[in-house]
Amino acid sequence: MAVSSGDVSKLTGLYEYLRKMNKKLTSPTYIIKGKTVLLKALLNLRNGENETVEHLLDIAEKMDHLQELVNTAYADLDYKGQTALHVAIERRSKRYAELLIQKGADVHAQACGTFFQPKGKACFYFGELPLSLAACTNQREIVDLLMDKADVRRTDSHGNTVLHALVLVANDDLKNTDFVISMYDYILTKDAHMNPKRQKLEDIANKRGLTPIKLAAKTGKIGLFQHMLQREFKQEECRHLSRKFTEWAYGPVYASLYDLASVDTYEKNSVLEIIVYGTEIPNRLEMLQIEPLNNLLEDKWNRFAHRIFFFNFICYLIYLAIFTTVCCYHTEHREKDPPYGLEKTTKGYLQLAGQIFVLSVSVYFFFKGLMDMKRKPPRLRTLVTDGYSDLVFFFQAVCFLVCAAMYLSGRNEYLAFLVVCLALSWINVLYFSRGSRHMGIYSVMIQRMILGDILRFLFVYIVFLVGFSAAVMTLLYETSDEHSTVEPPTENNQTNCCRGRKLFEESQNESCVKPTYKNIYFTTLELFKFTIGMGDLEFTEQYPYKNVFYVLLISYIVLTYILLLNMLIAMMSKRVEKMSDESTSIWKLQRAITTLDLERGLCPLLKTKLRSGVKKNLGMKEEDKRQCLRVEEVNWNKWNRDVGIINDDPGDSSRPLSPSPRAQRGQSWRVFLRDFSRRRPNNTLDVPLDGQEMKPLAPSPV
Repeated sequence: MAVSSGDVSKLTGLYEYLRKMNKKLTSPTYIIKGKTVLLKALLNLRNGENETVEHLLDIAEKMDHLQELVNTAYADLDYKGQTALHVAIERRSKRYAELLIQKGADVHAQACGTFFQPKGKACFYFGELPLSLAACTNQREIVDLLMDKADVRRTDSHGNTVLHALVLVANDDLKNTDFVISMYDYILTKDAHMNPKRQKLEDIANKRGLTPIKLAAKTGKIGLFQHMLQREFKQEECRHLSRKFTEWAYGPVYASLYDLASVDTYEKNSVLEIIVYGTEIPNRLEMLQIEPLNNLLEDKWNRFAHRIFFFNFICYLIYLAIFTTVCCYHTEHREKDPPYGLEKTTKGYLQLAGQIFVLSVSVYFFFKGLMDMKRKPPRLRTLVTDGYSDLVFFFQAVCFLVCAAMYLSGRNEYLAFLVVCLALSWINVLYFSRGSRHMGIYSVMIQRMILGDILRFLFVYIVFLVGFSAAVMTLLYETSDEHSTVEPPTENNQTNCCRGRKLFEESQNESCVKPTYKNIYFTTLELFKFTIGMGDLEFTEQYPYKNVFYVLLISYIVLTYILLLNMLIAMMSKRVEKMSDESTSIWKLQRAITTLDLERGLCPLLKTKLRSGVKKNLGMKEEDKRQCLRVEEVNWNKWNRDVGIINDDPGDSSRPLSPSPRAQRGQSWRVFLRDFSRRRPNNTLDVPLDGQEMKPLAPSPV
């Protein structure tokens, strides 16, 4: 085709032909596979040039359908909505983009085909609009051109602005992050200069209620997200766009005020809630270590959460003591059929009160578990990081409610659910280890081993156990004459019959049924005993193929007792060495979940009173009050040069200096109980400074 080759001479006489045939360049005859001739010409630029583009535009202008030609979009479903302006931007041609805008191209045209949607393997989502495409492909000159012509606040079909689009194209690659950050700040500051009275571009939410910073948190774009939280502009005209303000500096040490707008939980769907409860978010553990999130969570824990958590721990111990006492007293009525009558004594009334109390707590755990699962649905791959204590509490409540129902209906099977519930109740004490740093990390390691190495070991072990049990049962054959029923035990044969197997005895006066390897249950149980070193090599001579049996038995012992168990021990030892740092991050996440859960239970008045940070006027000329959190940091790579400092003198004279956390540690019970629920801060000297630009000092609530 002539436009594909770029040879304008091949289009000689086209204008006369179109006038004679009364056709347009947008007629179906000249639309091939959904593309107009203008789109085809722009797709075939050579060294950024194609002379047929201007020729086609001249013809359309002479025939009075220029606007129609320029704005006719793709008809194909994959590229629906893409216009000539989109193609010119994608081909990085400022010349043709400017030319098309001069000719009346729609600067708000939306390319909404399936290829341009955010969901899909082979696709490129750029925000549908020409401005978003130019920004996402790092073309600042075209961005300048479009910002002068287009409405920067225009959104696409998903409600995303150009800033949302930049967030979505970020991928945490170093080069990609650098260009996205540069373009993001450029558009943000230029819009603030062009539209100083309008709403901040960064405050516009999409149809999912997510602003750009919330979208960055939701998608785990940690590089861009960290820049957004710690952005500090030095220019006075852009200062109001900063989220971080240097309050004072002395050499490498300085105090920063972080804006908590959209970050703290006093706003709905805050950044902190998105990350803490976002089980599918990548880089979730690392994002919680970014300031001010790290110090904000620490401040919430120290302000109120550790006291509430410790109170809940004491209440749970009281519940556990009552539950255990009720279960122990319950054994006195085992010979009767349930439900047991009420003893009209002090002991009977106390037991009834204890049963009602335990039932009430179980109902509370049940409905709390339902609400937690609705808010944060459990997923198998996130159980390691989020923990499964909520599920265990819920299962504990279900067991007791089923137990109560079966007890009232007169079924003796209620006892099985009762003992399972009691065991789970004691296991759930480990949930409260989150209040202590060392116990919390130890508990996380246990959880990870259970869901990791032990599960894999059990899968392989069960395969071996069932396979060898079935093989042994199939190998051994006995006739009906060799049934295992023998004479009642006497003084002479009692040692041979049922020796060590009293589980299978019926009574002293009845026949002793001696189990055999022809029983799959017995065979599996015996092989399991060999795994833990308690097996019995007793073997009756009437079985044929005894040698084959020994070969199977020895092979099983080698594969399980020697190989699998020692592999499990080796893997667990290696994992303990590797996962110390990661377990610390997981513990911090689990404690963050607990902190926000406790905060949700506070009344609005207490939430306001215990809110982190204080109001600060950060404006130099105009008033700019914000809720800020102070974080004291040390930065050895960036010294105090040309930094907008609020206070000349270092330190905060409005509050007394608190003594060192280590100096407060004592041997009193009060300090011991306090240290149970507060973690001791890391010693910054233990962390190498190489490659670490910024390190927060001890948490300093404002």
